[in-house]
Amino acid sequence: MRLTLAEHTIDELTIGTTTELDGSRLRVDLEELHSYLLEDRRLESVDMDLVNPGDKCRAGYVFDIVEPRAKEPGSGADFPGILGPFIPAGQGTTHVLKGAAVTVVDGGQPGGEHGFVTRRGGMCKILEMSGPASDATPYGKLRHLVLAPHPFANVERHAVLNALRLASVKASVYLAKVAVGKKPPATQVFDLSDAPQRRSGTPPRVVYIGQVHGHQHGTEVDEAILYGGNTQGMMAAPLHPNEWLDGAVVVSYSWGMRGLETYFHQNHPIINELFRLHQAGEIIFAGTIATSSAILEEELARNSMMAAHLAKWSMGADGAILTKYVGGAPHADMFETARRCEELGIKTVIQASSTAPDGRAESALLMTATGVDAVVTLSEGEDMEWHVPLLDQVIAGNLEVEAELAGPMTLTAAALCGACNNQGASRLQPILY
Repeated sequence: MRLTLAEHTIDELTIGTTTELDGSRLRVDLEELHSYLLEDRRLESVDMDLVNPGDKCRAGYVFDIVEPRAKEPGSGADFPGILGPFIPAGQGTTHVLKGAAVTVVDGGQPGGEHGFVTRRGGMCKILEMSGPASDATPYGKLRHLVLAPHPFANVERHAVLNALRLASVKASVYLAKVAVGKKPPATQVFDLSDAPQRRSGTPPRVVYIGQVHGHQHGTEVDEAILYGGNTQGMMAAPLHPNEWLDGAVVVSYSWGMRGLETYFHQNHPIINELFRLHQAGEIIFAGTIATSSAILEEELARNSMMAAHLAKWSMGADGAILTKYVGGAPHADMFETARRCEELGIKTVIQASSTAPDGRAESALLMTATGVDAVVTLSEGEDMEWHVPLLDQVIAGNLEVEAELAGPMTLTAAALCGACNNQGASRLQPILY
């Protein structure tokens, strides 16, 4: 499977009478896009704003951030299972608008201006575009099309969230389609069969095992996570690494996705690094396995066994890197999967986030497992905060959220969108003194 990312750098984002790409300048016809998004009859209206780095602007609550991407005709489907038909992602040519983003904000259910009432959306993730807080995330350097969809009052909450998901991918593809047919300034090719001559000896075969959801947060029947499915009843699923990068995986509706946005699946730091090491001849990137964390002990045992056996007997892994979904419970699934891998002779490294509010190592050590002794710790920034000023430009899903976000206020790392990341793209590291 060979995937080519045709990368078009965006240095300017403006409103235009037509949507077009002129060099590195992207013009957007907001009226045309507005009409396109309102083809979803669940939406009454959609507010749209263009936001650039350094703008004194704050937006929230962030439902998701997606990098604009569109498939070259004949290369496959855009976001298969959500927007396009069931065609395997990860092949052909995909045009990418680097430096741009589609950001969707959600007003939440009643009480959403204070975080969440249920676990189905409404988490207070905030996009900050100016000041020191913006420098703590990758999103402060991007040029954002910010969407605030407004559903009709009689639309049920799960359908509202589904409408937000559809709007996010439709707008992403709409923007990126302007690059189709244009010669990109740069390309990246992802092909596991296209590697240089190996060094003397046999490099280790390494797999990546990543959780795409945690079922302690639940799912809706219409929730799209993996190829449009909600992962309910999911067992370990082998994926070509290209599929993660090309729209097969998006984030959950859940408030628990606070350490993850779809943007990071599209630019997966671990998968990109494993591809780099594969091309350098230092390892053989043997594949990836998508998993979810369970809510029942028997499901945990089954899923962990399946993931370990896929890694050993289907992929021939010598080593595995494991990551988790956000929260404490997914640690158990990750540790058990790593333990079973170690029993089969697969050396593991797990990536765990420290959620200890008191900053003590004892609180951060949720569990241990025999043989699982290589742990990379990430911080969720429990003790980090940024004092942000009153701003005139606030983009929000409703008036209550707008008033809440105007400031001045103190932003924690958990609330600052992009500050924490469960795949290792965070700039935060826990350090004991």
